[in-house]
Amino acid sequence: MASEEGIQQRLQELQKQLGKKQMFEESVSTIRSLLQQHYSSASPSLRQAFYTVVCRVATILKTRYTSPGFWNAGLNLFQEAEQLVSGASERKHLQSCIAQAHDQLGEVENQSEDSRSTVNRTNRGYLFEGHLTVDPEPPQPYWLVQSNLLTAAATLFQGESSGEQVGNTNSVEGAVNLLQDLVDRLDNIVPEILDVDTGVPRAPPASKEVVAKLPVTTVTEEVLAKLGKDAVCSICQENLVVDDKMQELPCKHMFHPPCLKPWLDQHNSCPICRHELKTDDHAYESWKEREKEAEEERKGAANAVRGGEYMYV
Repeated sequence: MASEEGIQQRLQELQKQLGKKQMFEESVSTIRSLLQQHYSSASPSLRQAFYTVVCRVATILKTRYTSPGFWNAGLNLFQEAEQLVSGASERKHLQSCIAQAHDQLGEVENQSEDSRSTVNRTNRGYLFEGHLTVDPEPPQPYWLVQSNLLTAAATLFQGESSGEQVGNTNSVEGAVNLLQDLVDRLDNIVPEILDVDTGVPRAPPASKEVVAKLPVTTVTEEVLAKLGKDAVCSICQENLVVDDKMQELPCKHMFHPPCLKPWLDQHNSCPICRHELKTDDHAYESWKEREKEAEEERKGAANAVRGGEYMYV
């Protein structure tokens, strides 16, 4: 049986291959196969690695590819992962990926149907001169409903304030109808508004495992000369002296271990530069991954060309 270290290394290789168009579908298929074989018995760190790679597939699909074959491969992977993950935030994100894949594949199918429908209408002609056959009118978007609401309210207030009775009957009735239409739609609009989560979650403490592995060094004459005679621990503000024990963060800033521990018990970042350490909060780590994806999508959109594909030179 393959070791977890070997599986993680394989996932990293596959993640790199996702950016190569000719290898995308094969890489996604291999990721799905590994997911089926190893996810159930995987450790939390390996499960997080699987989830990260699946999120990477979603990001690349959104920003680079429009081919139905690519999206079908991604859809199968998202559905497989959605059945396996246990975290609510992960499942919700994967469900949104599945919905987007369905939308993308539906758009391609609708475009094909529209093309066929156009040909059919051209062949069958009109019912009679001047009479066109049209599809049912689609529902109005919510922003248009809101605009109509404001117009309706203004019409009603204007009618009441001016005392107009008979002359504006049609416009007032129209305004009333628009208001009633909005009321009828509230059951659909309000849940969508309440479901939008725009808040940034509060950062949890740093991972205890990560903190335990932070290197501890001893201040020597050479180190003190390099830092300067006025060097201090930025938390307690005491001057550093030879033989002081200092704990070093990944950003290279150092602090007395007794000073740093209370800080990292409440925060997950460096007190100086705010470089973040990994946390034990799975939901927060998933949120950070989604924020990273969103940033990549914004960068990808700037480089996208016609058809949603990257231009390779």
